[in-house]
Amino acid sequence: MNIHITNGRVVDPASRTDKKADIAIANGKIAGIGGSIPAGFRADRTIDATGCIVAPGLVDLAARLREPGYEHEGMLESEMAAAIAGGVTSLVCPPDTDPVLDEPGLVEMLKFRAEKLQRARLFPLGALTRGLAGGVLTEMAELTEAGCIGFSQADVPLADTQVLQRALSYASTFGYTVWLRPQDRDLGKGVAASGPLATRLGLAGVPVSAETIAIFTIVELMKATGARVHLCRISSARGVALVREAKAQGLPLTCDVSINSLHLADTDIGYFDSRARLNPPLRQQGDRDALSAALADGTIDALVSDHTPVEADAKTLPFAESEPGATGLELLLPLALQWGERSGAGMARAIEVITSAPAHLLASADAGTGIGRLVEGGVADLCVFDLALEWQVQPDALKSQGKHTPFASYPMQGRVRHTLVAGRVVHG
Repeated sequence: MNIHITNGRVVDPASRTDKKADIAIANGKIAGIGGSIPAGFRADRTIDATGCIVAPGLVDLAARLREPGYEHEGMLESEMAAAIAGGVTSLVCPPDTDPVLDEPGLVEMLKFRAEKLQRARLFPLGALTRGLAGGVLTEMAELTEAGCIGFSQADVPLADTQVLQRALSYASTFGYTVWLRPQDRDLGKGVAASGPLATRLGLAGVPVSAETIAIFTIVELMKATGARVHLCRISSARGVALVREAKAQGLPLTCDVSINSLHLADTDIGYFDSRARLNPPLRQQGDRDALSAALADGTIDALVSDHTPVEADAKTLPFAESEPGATGLELLLPLALQWGERSGAGMARAIEVITSAPAHLLASADAGTGIGRLVEGGVADLCVFDLALEWQVQPDALKSQGKHTPFASYPMQGRVRHTLVAGRVVHG
């Protein structure tokens, strides 16, 4: 289908484009933007984007789809519907499914299921160790051939530093990226960030050192092995400082931050609100400010939803016993825009950290399709959203099967009108 998007404001941080222009789409590709639209182009459908922003489709580096194994909390159908409703056209899923993504057949099955739905693009991470048990490395080459774009332990810390060294050495040899959540196994067993609030509520605390010790260890092993590492969901000011120092030394280290850590603090736990039971735990205001500044200056590369749908029974428990996680795919765009405005980083940077910046981290796995940017001849993954539209988060209205979010009833501004994947209108 040929599609003509008219009267929109095209914002593409990758090419520093911000102008009013039409976009022509043919055969799943962008046929032209503005004056470069081919003469005689005929559209089968026209989308009037008057008053809207036309941006690249969002790229989310952290979204659990809960399939296979946790269908009671989410299914591919529901979570992919949530993705496209939020303008997300490409997403990365961690390997902590049941069974764990440690066999090529499991990865191929998941990708096949996702492709059959014809919604968002799926980039799975393979398990770093078999069963995520931390003992035996997986067959990384076979998992890569099956479609894995990197290797991860998800939220399961690697206690054996020698195993981590072997994993990084092997990954470095073949050019694989290792995705690690920086948290010390023993120090990270609490349920809330260490501090006055956790003490007052009587909650087991997770000190900042749980993150910094893990980052320091990873950085030292990177120096020894030459491995490329992506740190998932950094959460503290001191963690940011270590990342900044490592990058200044030229190490191939990248990282992301979740919408939860960027917008919330430990005080949002309130009186044991399990919707704020998250992993990593919410930290203090100073940490939140440092994360915001680091995302603005590029120390933190990308913003992620950390989408983790959780069933009602697992949340309606005492705070310490409740399951960590929150739905986030449909909130990524408005919360990014809100951050851009409040921090002074601006709309272009807000869009960049959820499009071209995360897409750059997937470049080796993207096979040249050009996700995360709008360029003539590139793949037509687009998001058309109304920047001025104000709305309120109503959990029951979310497409995700998981209805729990600490942003329930929060006012938002900016909502997706249309989402296109490979030139197909999949939402709107």
